[in-house]
Amino acid sequence: MRRRPGGRSARVAVAVHEAVDALLIECGPAGFTVADVARRAGVNPTSIHRRWGSLEAVILEVEAARLTEISPLPDTGTLRGDLLAYARTVAADVIRPGRLAFLQALIGARDLSHEQRSAPLLQRAAQLQTMLDRARDRGEPSLHYTGIVDCILAPVYLRYLLGIGIDEPDLELFVDRALTSTTLPNEH
Repeated sequence: MRRRPGGRSARVAVAVHEAVDALLIECGPAGFTVADVARRAGVNPTSIHRRWGSLEAVILEVEAARLTEISPLPDTGTLRGDLLAYARTVAADVIRPGRLAFLQALIGARDLSHEQRSAPLLQRAAQLQTMLDRARDRGEPSLHYTGIVDCILAPVYLRYLLGIGIDEPDLELFVDRALTSTTLPNEH
């Protein structure tokens, strides 16, 4: 039997995504269970287990979709402008309630297969790489998305976790480091 786009499966996914997003904001990633998601979404917990396998897998999928939806990658006309706009968005987003869920779910997802853990990350990485390739095509430095992870995402998340503030000069420093990174795709 073939799945129909927009059928029951799609409705379940939308309901589960909405429930997880609301619960992340209300309770944080450690404050709810699959049963809580199922109850709020109006689905059977076995539907969630069958489709996603674990709460962490659902959270990863929800957060990756949320990032794509609310944080489209900028196109300012310059790579530095794009990276600075991106860094500002990340720094603003990380302080919102429930928004460390992606990182916490990733850390807690040790029991997931490599494919389940990496799929949401690779989706966002491909989007970042598209932004970087666009800049390369304009004649700007050729970077790999891992440079963005190492030079912008990692320090923003780590500073937040350690309670160290982030201001505009910090973001500019992170971006400048990314622009001078020599991380190429074949190095990882």
